[in-house]
Amino acid sequence: MKFAVIGGTGLIGSKVVEKLNAGGHEAVPHSLSSGVDVISGQGLEEALSGADVVVNLTNSPTFDDASPDFFRTSMENLLAAAQKAGVRHAVILSIVGVDQVPDLVYYRAKALQEELLTAGPIPYSIVRATQFMEFMDATMSWTTEGDTVRLPATPIQPIAAQDVADTVAEVAAGSPLNGILNVAGPEVFTLDELGRVTLAARSDDRTVVTDAAAGMFAAVPGDVLIAGPDARLATTRYRDWLS
Repeated sequence: MKFAVIGGTGLIGSKVVEKLNAGGHEAVPHSLSSGVDVISGQGLEEALSGADVVVNLTNSPTFDDASPDFFRTSMENLLAAAQKAGVRHAVILSIVGVDQVPDLVYYRAKALQEELLTAGPIPYSIVRATQFMEFMDATMSWTTEGDTVRLPATPIQPIAAQDVADTVAEVAAGSPLNGILNVAGPEVFTLDELGRVTLAARSDDRTVVTDAAAGMFAAVPGDVLIAGPDARLATTRYRDWLS
């Protein structure tokens, strides 16, 4: 099978391309650097020509009020090009609980992306993943002041990027789900606890202070970022990943 992986040079995309090619498929990465622009539409028709499946792993460059326009425009352009090219399966990566965090504009934007795909003309699959282990450093940097890291006690279920990519590749190579597959890490932590685990493993002298108002995840209600009982659980544990 031939796959067009849009956003195929990023953290997840590069691993998806590698996984699909290792499985005997032809997966071609596309990105702005290769002349494919999902906002202007430039290069999309050429990228999707002859592809059986399109995997869309592009992401908004910001998490602010500009993100809904990014996902609306990119999804509409991609679906139009996919339909014209005769693509038979469209796959996107989303977030567990994305439709339950109305106070975060980025989550509303990702939910909009899901809605556009679901209502579109192409058979589809949505993979929803929990928070990436790789993003913990960035999450802590947002709320670090001097030697203090402020984090809320938001429950999360971190997953390794490789486990996410493996799932996306498997779903892309299969029949369209016309629905959602949730995938999560094997352990649940509170975000502040995860910060302490991370700093201790790296002999980092910063101190984590629990602050219910700190950072983006302060807007997350309850445990909506935790995968439900129907989720597929990956095997990589956070402390093993750290080491």
